[in-house]
Order: sequence, then structure tokens, then C-alpha cells
Amino acid sequence: MQVGQPSATAMAVARARAYHQIADEPRIFTDPLAVRIVGTRATRDDQFDSGVDPDFVRRRRLLLAARSRFADDTVAEAVAAGTRQVVILGAGLDTAAYRNPHSDVRYFEVDHPDTQAWKRNRLAETGIAVPSTVSFTPVDFARDDLAAGLARAGFASDAAAVFVWLGVVAYLERDAIATTLRYIGERTPASILVFDYSTPPTPEQLEAQRERAKRVAAVGEPWVSYFTVEQMRTELEAAGFVEVDDHSGVSLVRAYLGESAAPGIPGPHLVRARTA
Repeated sequence: MQVGQPSATAMAVARARAYHQIADEPRIFTDPLAVRIVGTRATRDDQFDSGVDPDFVRRRRLLLAARSRFADDTVAEAVAAGTRQVVILGAGLDTAAYRNPHSDVRYFEVDHPDTQAWKRNRLAETGIAVPSTVSFTPVDFARDDLAAGLARAGFASDAAAVFVWLGVVAYLERDAIATTLRYIGERTPASILVFDYSTPPTPEQLEAQRERAKRVAAVGEPWVSYFTVEQMRTELEAAGFVEVDDHSGVSLVRAYLGESAAPGIPGPHLVRARTA
């Protein structure tokens, strides 16, 4: 990130979620606030997609929609089972907290202070009300202590929670990733974590990823961490997770839209993990 500016990649993801509501049918993921929070940017390519094959952009957009659907479904299942705390790590312009229909479910939005301040301005500008169930928690994952930040926001450390961590892991060093995983994995009572990570590109995928990697690095948000499926499972088990459900983004798109909708491009892996 550039100092004093919101995350450019968070804005790009928000645009993709918004444009999915307009351009893709059938939809994988429905978000009635996505276009509203993005505004006129919803129908324009972001800086990372300029000059890129539109079909490639569309297929990547489906992967991002599948990611959001997977997270929403995980939260809904946890809430139905009695969980009353949801922590969105690296919230960006995510709108889940403003679509929450449960007055007794509290959301904690954790993000870099600059991005969070910008989001709060956007919410005010667009007239999206911030319900009393939302607590903003400014944290820089690379520097700040997550547990302390959540405690200041009123997070109940002795109550169950579901954590959503999308579009963040690839931008962090491994030590920072391991620290967050351990914090969640060692919590009592049991917790659920849903997150995504990037696998090392194959030689066939490398060229497709190279140009976008250059563009995100140019705005100060380089991709720095990749994991194989086996490496990520090892990290999770070491952090205290006992149940790991790992899916490729492509397999989720197929599950939501059918075999013919498979993007055929490199995408993230999505994980639902539980602690003891």
C-alpha cells in the first residue's frame, strides 16, 4: 500500500464484485450493496485490467465471486449453529456486515487504518448505514497485534467466532501469516476460519500471472507468499486447526455454475478450517 491511500487491490476486488452484479448471469454471488458502495467505478475496468483480454477478466471475476459466496455460506452456517461473532480480516469494501440480518450477531471489521478510514467515508457518502452491530478495528497485519486490536473493539475472547480472511494472505510474509493462524487456531472455544491463498504458478500459468503481478507490485502491494496445498495444511495443523476443507477456486465455480463454467485460469484456493 501507499502511505495515506486505501488499498488499490481492495478497490479492484470491490469493482469486480460490483460488476458481477451487473454483467454475469447467472450470478454466483448476490450483493445488493456492491454497486452502491463502489459507485460509478462499478462499470469501469480497474487499473490492473487495462489492456487485458476481457474474457480473462470475466473468468477472474467469477473466481472472486465464488470466493465471496464461499465465505458468506460459511458465515451463515456458523451463525445458524449459534456463533454470534464474525471477524472480517482485511475487510476492504466488503459489505457482509451491512447485509447482516441478525441483530445479535456482531461484526468486527479489521483492516489497515488508511483503507478503513477511506471505507468509512464511502459509507457516509453513499448513505449506507453502519449498524450498531459493526465495530471498526484498525490493524496493520504486518505490524500490529491482532488480539490487542480486537480486544480494544470489544471482541469477546471467550466466545465462539468465525473469521473471514480473503485477499490478504498472498500479500503477507510467512511470519505474519503464521502469527494470525496461531492466534485463531489457539482460541478457546473452537473457531472457524475461511480464507484464500495462492498456490505457486505452474509454467503454463506463469505468463498469465506475470503482468498482473507487476501491476500490483507497482502500487506497493506485491504478492509475496505462495503455498502448495500440502504446505498450507501443515501450517494450519501446526497452528491448531484439526479440520481443513480445501478447494480450488475453479472447483467452486464449477460447483456453483456447472462444469462448463470452469474459468480455466489460475485462481486461489479457498479453505474452511476449524479448531478443536
